[in-house]
Amino acid sequence: MIPYPHINPEIIRVGPLAIRWYGLMYLIGFASSYLLVKHQIEKKRLSLNRDFLDSLYTHAILGLIIGARLGYVIFYNPSYYIQHPLEIVDVMAGGLSFHGGFIGSIIAGVWCCRKFRAEAWQVSDLVIATAPIGLGFGRIGNFINGELFGRVSNVPWAMVFPTGGPLPRHPSQLYEFFLEGVVLFSVLWILKDRGLRSGVLTSLFILLYGIARFIVEFFREPDPQLGFIAGPFTMGQLLSASMAAAGVVIYYLRRERLHA
Repeated sequence: MIPYPHINPEIIRVGPLAIRWYGLMYLIGFASSYLLVKHQIEKKRLSLNRDFLDSLYTHAILGLIIGARLGYVIFYNPSYYIQHPLEIVDVMAGGLSFHGGFIGSIIAGVWCCRKFRAEAWQVSDLVIATAPIGLGFGRIGNFINGELFGRVSNVPWAMVFPTGGPLPRHPSQLYEFFLEGVVLFSVLWILKDRGLRSGVLTSLFILLYGIARFIVEFFREPDPQLGFIAGPFTMGQLLSASMAAAGVVIYYLRRERLHA
């Protein structure tokens, strides 16, 4: 067993205001994505200006936050929020869903592309190649917060998390950091300059993320209010399996349309 490194989730606090590692991780992820997309636009000499890029990220971030919250409400705890509807807007209380956030960012991104008359698949491929950076840093934030920990285990690297009881558990946040962050970014960043047709890189992200998340869910503790909802499978796995299937469909649709 490895001791859990107790890191104060708050970097600094001034009165009621606090800067937390979790928020900083996402800020680094968004900033890195923005700069890398800007670099790709300049390198490929694409006709996408600064105003579009600023608007795209503003709307995508808002869509992600709203979608992540609504996704959690709908997918993970609908009965509670039906009884306490005012708490839906209390984002600071916790409860965000990646799958909901992904849907929200897609809707916002498509709307922005239509507003600026930009080609949505091309823009999506530019952004999606950098998305794993934010995912990876976000999982580090989860680890520092001691949340979304894994199932009880006796592997040598298991840890006792502050809110996970006395038994050692898989550090599943680090598994997700590696698969959803490091591995997925490496694959997409290598493939982005391989001349793939528009939309294919996006479909590969959807497929590969779905597979990676489905695998890690076998080591992650299910949400207590849901547990296992389909035999040995969790809600996260059902959503991720659907996501992977959607990635396959999009891949073939884009390939067939562009080969026609």
